[in-house]
Amino acid sequence: MKLNMKKKTWKNIVQYAILIIVGIIMVYPLVWMCFAVFKTNAEIFSSAAIFPKKWVFDAFDGLGKPVGGQITLWKSMLNTYMIVIPKVVFTLISSVLTAYSFSRFRYPGRNLMCGLMVATLFLPQVVLNAPQYIMFSSWGWTDSYAPLIIPTLFAVESYFVFMLLQFLRGVPRELEEAAEIDGCNTFQTLCRVIVPMLKPSLVSCALFQFMWSSNDFQGPLIYVKTVSRYPASIFMKMSMDADAGTAWNRVLVSSIIALLPTLIVFFLAQNEFVEGISAGGVKG
Repeated sequence: MKLNMKKKTWKNIVQYAILIIVGIIMVYPLVWMCFAVFKTNAEIFSSAAIFPKKWVFDAFDGLGKPVGGQITLWKSMLNTYMIVIPKVVFTLISSVLTAYSFSRFRYPGRNLMCGLMVATLFLPQVVLNAPQYIMFSSWGWTDSYAPLIIPTLFAVESYFVFMLLQFLRGVPRELEEAAEIDGCNTFQTLCRVIVPMLKPSLVSCALFQFMWSSNDFQGPLIYVKTVSRYPASIFMKMSMDADAGTAWNRVLVSSIIALLPTLIVFFLAQNEFVEGISAGGVKG
């Protein structure tokens, strides 16, 4: 009995030691970036130490000044969430409706359309860039956020539909039958029974879309041409002036500020996020 307890104790020690080491490795770049704000350019590129040898505080000088004469960090962050928030809302609505349709209704071509939807998971976005740009340009949508937001109304994010579909396959149909007996129609059943049960998966989808959209560089670069409409991802690139010399500590402090909303949202929803990821891969 004592031997088994010792084995279990040593096993736990080894497991926690590995987790701590991996955690330190994963967190180290973020911690280094926070302290690199107080380093000079020379030290940033010559030392991997966390703490600076000589502390400098010029990274915060002119933090709100416009880059390129037209856009500031705060304006770029506002532009970012003018794109991100509608994308998250529209993605959740369209993905839930599509996944519910595939999982609960029988109609001609359902299996074919579901198969095609899954097949698009293997299609790289770069293949679609040229035809999509031609189509949106012919509609007069360029130099606006429309090409980035409006497609999400039509469940174009196949990964989220597939994730919700897997979760819905584990939801007992008896719950919907009970709601129908109580007088609920299909839409009421979806809103009052299915959506509350989908909360963990919906939070996961929202977080993924939030992070992906916040970090999107290629989409705005292709479709947005007015500098004052640029999101934070392009603003960061604009702040790196190779000709005049880049103050990398200023770039890093801008990156940290732009990253904060994503970190806050993630930590507020991390429990539902983990539950949604695990639930989406389990078929009950």
